[in-house]
Amino acid sequence: MKRARPTPPPATPTTSRSSPIPPLPTPPQPRHSSKKHQKIIFKPTNWAPVNLTQSELSLPLTFPTGQTFRWKQTGPLQYTGSLGRHLISLKHHQNGDVYYQIHHSPSQSAAKSALLSFLNTNISLTEMWHGFAAADSRFAELAQHFKGARVLRQDPLECLIQFLCSSNNNISRITKMVDFVSSLGDHLGNVEGFEFHAFPSLERLALVTEQQLREAGFGYRAKYVTGTVNALQSKPEGGVKWLESLRKLQLQMVIDSLCTLPGIGLKVASCIALFSLDQHHAIPVDTHVWRVQCSVVF
Repeated sequence: MKRARPTPPPATPTTSRSSPIPPLPTPPQPRHSSKKHQKIIFKPTNWAPVNLTQSELSLPLTFPTGQTFRWKQTGPLQYTGSLGRHLISLKHHQNGDVYYQIHHSPSQSAAKSALLSFLNTNISLTEMWHGFAAADSRFAELAQHFKGARVLRQDPLECLIQFLCSSNNNISRITKMVDFVSSLGDHLGNVEGFEFHAFPSLERLALVTEQQLREAGFGYRAKYVTGTVNALQSKPEGGVKWLESLRKLQLQMVIDSLCTLPGIGLKVASCIALFSLDQHHAIPVDTHVWRVQCSVVF
């Protein structure tokens, strides 16, 4: 006798076309300054090895897949983004190995350290996938097509705000919303026509009103962004430190803690836990994951 299947969870962000989205307005300027940033244009030139092969990090299978919405493709097999105040490009060379270029940073050594942490380089995908393949023949077959798909270790605040924008949304629209939020941070430079900013601080985000976000196309998500920012600011130890402290907790405690914030349910909490809080056994489940699960397991 077959078990009745539970109702599937909500859909994840997709790349499918949706109704036309009006262009986002210019983001509100910081109240403490009316000066426009000077345009700084960078051309990638000096590349250094990350010491990761393509089987350990595939950029196309890692960056445009919906775990981060702030990195841009700035060339063939090349992606650029900011980590704090570090502006960095990554690309595959002809042999598949990954190289990096630091465009802007207050400290070259700090930039490299931030990059290695962001890429979770202490984890060997080759060893992990070998173990998975030995335990599951279906994984062994599919893994040949997804070598180098790596889970990133993002800044918790940055990851949280991104996934607040992801609810019932698609990747194209999420990216526009995240670009709007990002533009509130300090300008770092221009790479191949894309403007890059440091992600705004919690204090800077607190200056943005719900109405401004609604005018920028956030819809009902606007109240969740402002509500969550306010909730984080009310934490006695500070919102950023509170988020970082979740990395030391067990998964269920992390999920429960995140779900106390406005607009965060089980799936979004699982995404934040997996992509920024070192909870590598978190499994975000949406409609698409559920369908695969049902077709393979049930």
